[in-house]
Amino acid sequence: MKLTSRSKGLLAGLLFLLPNILGFLAFTLVPLVMSFGMAFTNWDFLKHNMFRDVPLHFMGLDNFLRLLRSADFWLYLGNTFYLMLGLPFAMAGSLGAALLLSRVEKGRRLIMPAMIVATVVLVASALGMVWLGASARAMWMLFALLIASVLVAGVSTGGTLYRTMFYLPNFTAGVATFVLWKKLYNPDTGPVNMGLGWLLDGVAGAIKLMPAVFAHGVPVICTLLIVAVTIWHWRRLRRLWDDSEAGIAAIVGAGVSLAAAVFFLLSWEGLGASLAWGAAALGLIVWVMSFARRPRPWGKPKASDKGLGTEVAVAMVLIPLFMLLIAGIVVGPGLPAAAAAGIPAPNWLADYEWAKPAMMIMMLWAAIGSNNMILYLAGLSSIPPELYEAADMDGASPTQRFWNITWPQLAPVTFFIAIMSVIGGLQGGFEMARAMTQGGPAGSTTTLAYFIYSEGFQNGRMGYASAAAWILFLFVFVLSVFNFRYGNRHVND
Repeated sequence: MKLTSRSKGLLAGLLFLLPNILGFLAFTLVPLVMSFGMAFTNWDFLKHNMFRDVPLHFMGLDNFLRLLRSADFWLYLGNTFYLMLGLPFAMAGSLGAALLLSRVEKGRRLIMPAMIVATVVLVASALGMVWLGASARAMWMLFALLIASVLVAGVSTGGTLYRTMFYLPNFTAGVATFVLWKKLYNPDTGPVNMGLGWLLDGVAGAIKLMPAVFAHGVPVICTLLIVAVTIWHWRRLRRLWDDSEAGIAAIVGAGVSLAAAVFFLLSWEGLGASLAWGAAALGLIVWVMSFARRPRPWGKPKASDKGLGTEVAVAMVLIPLFMLLIAGIVVGPGLPAAAAAGIPAPNWLADYEWAKPAMMIMMLWAAIGSNNMILYLAGLSSIPPELYEAADMDGASPTQRFWNITWPQLAPVTFFIAIMSVIGGLQGGFEMARAMTQGGPAGSTTTLAYFIYSEGFQNGRMGYASAAAWILFLFVFVLSVFNFRYGNRHVND
């Protein structure tokens, strides 16, 4: 049979693609199908192998029900979501880095201010060396020279060096970075605690001088900030609701952040899970009813999901912000007693309360200059310059330019980054836990990904681990559908 030229081209293309197709079948498709089948069995490496003749049983949904009834599963799921609270700060850092780089690229007239700043840094470092006795303090001068060189070289090259430095953590091997941070977090010799010692001593001294101010002032300030942010949030949404720019789904999505704040506050105060859930649900209902009672103008569109994407991005920022303020409310009254006993530097990776924040700080350092920064740079470069020219003609301030031009134009990019960051957060945490803490202490850094690994490859319970993997897949699938549905529609309406 003689092949036509089209058939020959198709055959040649298949031959070129054959290695990739075989790799996909061997390492993706076949394991995926096998894991789906294993999720409904009691497959255990320690029982079902060539050395032991133990029959394999079909378990139905027992593995999934066992997971949902397991307290450890919910703890590890909570750890996964807890670590994801740092995502909004990472996104804000990426946006800030992108804005700085875009400004550096627009002109090299900043070289002179940069050199002035570098000179100030050098002089301050030299004075610091003199004040400290200049004994074994050559690192101060070296550090100052490094800062000055980077500052001047980065500006003079139009931001190219800054781009490289910000993106540098993505070039380094993950395990090597985790080992480095493990050394940095060493409670006795790590530079993190050595630097924090002076700061904590100064804070403790200030609290001792004004104990009542800190004990009552910190909770009051945090409470006022929560109230102010809530009022701002409600007024903004009320305007969007009246203009039919936000649907009922967006209102509910926005209320989730406030309901979460109520839940966290009552939980940390030790008032019980039932009361916390009930108060959060009641607060969400009151929030929604405050909008539902306001009729819309005639002729306005009533899409229930309008503006949902934007409110999800805003909620991702508000939830960790509220948690920080709530922590101030809870911790504030105990500050004088803590200062009287001395505020020790945290035992980062060995302390149950500090292990997850330690990992969040490391993730924040790595995420600021990641691909999110590149996406924001691309988004900034695509904003029409005519918008800024019109704003300049109207006398808009830099703050007004950002909130009325830059931020709305970056809304689709921000929504995409938010959803992809959440998906990555659900799947992440394995390398960090494996290299730094082995999931400890007491499971505080065990995420779903590390739980799946430990159950499947350490304990041998492949059926149980496969069920957990498919629950994780369900979370990722729902978020992917959400991104596909709302990523380009209502995010920038």
